[in-house]
Amino acid sequence: MAKSRKAVTMSDIAKKMDVSTVTVSKALSGQKGVSEEVREEIIKLAREMGYKTVRGPVPGEETTGLRIGVLMPSSALTTFDSFYWRLYQAVSEKAMEKNCFTGYESLSEEMMDRKILPRLVTDKMVDGLIVIGRPGKGYGDFLKERAGMPLVFLDFYDHSMDVDCFISDSFYGTYLLTEYLLERGHEDVAFVGTLYSTDSITDRFLGFQKAMMERGLPVPEDHVIPDRGRDVGTSENFAELTLPKKMPTAFVCNCDTTASILIRNLEKRGYKVPQDVSVTGFDNYPGEKELGAAITTYAVDLQKMAKAAVKSLIRQRNGENVKKGIHVIEGTLLEKGSVKKLDQGSGRR
Repeated sequence: MAKSRKAVTMSDIAKKMDVSTVTVSKALSGQKGVSEEVREEIIKLAREMGYKTVRGPVPGEETTGLRIGVLMPSSALTTFDSFYWRLYQAVSEKAMEKNCFTGYESLSEEMMDRKILPRLVTDKMVDGLIVIGRPGKGYGDFLKERAGMPLVFLDFYDHSMDVDCFISDSFYGTYLLTEYLLERGHEDVAFVGTLYSTDSITDRFLGFQKAMMERGLPVPEDHVIPDRGRDVGTSENFAELTLPKKMPTAFVCNCDTTASILIRNLEKRGYKVPQDVSVTGFDNYPGEKELGAAITTYAVDLQKMAKAAVKSLIRQRNGENVKKGIHVIEGTLLEKGSVKKLDQGSGRR
């Protein structure tokens, strides 16, 4: 029996064209931001490669797929290749696989504070919304009440709202990472992340705390280290961290970006990772080439999260009876090069 041919993805087209997946997505969905020459080349190549959901400015061709608006707070995009931007790329790709198209709009602080609807909504450019990353206070309720279309939250949740939410397994993922360190002889472990600044950081701290409590291990006050301001959603601008006077043997960081910042701070003080201090992260971002040491982490399944969010929006738009709630998407613990096993009973290296 012949093997089925692997489906062509936007990533495959992007590699052939030597452009980003976002550029391919914009070209195939007819969005602005791509020159007509490049758009035509991408559409032509996509058809040649057998991409089945190609859409572009083709005369006489109607677009019948769901138009999905993707909204993100501007603070979530401190860098173009951020975790949230990668999540948006995954949403865009999964949408295209379902013959749906995405339009992106950034939510400024002014929009969220003054409760201004996105232009994607006011200009009737989309049929449903996926919000990636928690927006400003009350803005989610505002969208639910005023947008008049199906709504999905991605990578955050709100217990008070009747909205489908898809999140990574922050609690259990960090519990597993902490257990991983404890099983390798680390008992003096610190957590890096500003509590209550985001739902995910708080959930990750609770997973860390559960693992420590089960072993009867204390967590001193200075072993919970802020990595951002309470009202700041990202950590990229924090160059310095306040480290404990007595250095722990290991750190559990709430994300890989914070872990990379911590590693740079440790190196400035003469510590080497993992020879002197072990570090874990979360997300499986950024890539190994951006760091001196590859970070042991809990990899978030971006593709599965994006697929679930798009599927929920389609079902809602089709009038299906969707039982809305908080859906936890399981990830995978990845062993890399940032953790050292200690001698049993030594408590130190």
